[in-house]
Amino acid sequence: MDSPARLASLAMYVAPPPVAEATDALWAFLARHLTDAGMAGVPGKLDRSITHDDAWMRPDLLLSQTCGYPYVTSLRGNVRLVATPCYAYPGCDGPDMCSFVIVRRDAGISSLEDLRGRTAAINSRDSNSGANLFRAAIAPIACGPSFFGKVIETGGHAASIAAVAEGRADCAAIDCITYGHVKRFAAEDMADIVVLAQTPSGPGLPLITRASTSDDEVALLRSALEAALVDPSLADVRDVLALSGFAVLDDCRYESLLELERQAAVLGYPAVA
Repeated sequence: MDSPARLASLAMYVAPPPVAEATDALWAFLARHLTDAGMAGVPGKLDRSITHDDAWMRPDLLLSQTCGYPYVTSLRGNVRLVATPCYAYPGCDGPDMCSFVIVRRDAGISSLEDLRGRTAAINSRDSNSGANLFRAAIAPIACGPSFFGKVIETGGHAASIAAVAEGRADCAAIDCITYGHVKRFAAEDMADIVVLAQTPSGPGLPLITRASTSDDEVALLRSALEAALVDPSLADVRDVLALSGFAVLDDCRYESLLELERQAAVLGYPAVA
C-alpha cells in the first residue's frame, strides 16, 4: 500500500505569476528526486489550500518555508531546519538578506528621519523583513517608543507595496527578494516607488520540516536541493527565482534576529510604532 502523501508548501514567494510557476517546477523536480531516492509519501504537487503559516506545525509536514523571526521566536524545537536559500538579488549576501524601506517617488522624503509622524505599513507584527528589520532600522533614531504617526497591518508585502503606491501609507519595509521579484516581473507596481534606505541584515527564510523527520530524510531533502542547483533542466527556474544556492545554517545563526529585537528594546523602541 502506498504511504499517504505528506505536506509540501512553499508559499512565501509565490508572486508575481512567473515566480509561482517556477516554484511549482522546482517542487516537481524535488518530488521526483526524493521519490527516486526511496522516500515515501512525497506529494507530486505543492499544497496551495492552506496559508503559509498553517503549514509550519503540521504533523505531516515534509517541506515548507518559514520566516526567520517566527522560526526563532516560536518554531525552533518544534521543527527542523533543512536549509536556507541564497538569492542573487541586491540586498542578499549568501543566506543573509535585508529589507528595503520604500516610499513614493514624489513624497518629498529623503531620510528615515523624514518618516517621523508618518504612516507606516507592515505586513504583520511577526514578520522579520516587514517588522523586525524595520524596527532595527528605526530604533536608533526613534528617541522613544513612538516614531510613526500611524502603523497599518496589510497582511503581506504586496499589499504593503500597494498601500505605499496608493498613498494609504508613506513607507514600508519590503524584503529584498520580494522587491527583486516585483521589480522584475511586475514593474508597474513599482513605477512610483523608490528605495529610501536599507535595513540591517540577517539570515533569510529557512526551509523546514517536521521535528520528527529523521536524519536520513533531512539528508535526502538536502541532497534534492543540491541536485536542483546543478540540473540543466532547471536553469530557467533558478533564473526566475534568482536562486543561487542553499546554506545549511546552525540554529544559533538565527539568534541574531532576536539580538536585533533586544537592541531595539534597549534603545526604547520595542515595536514598530
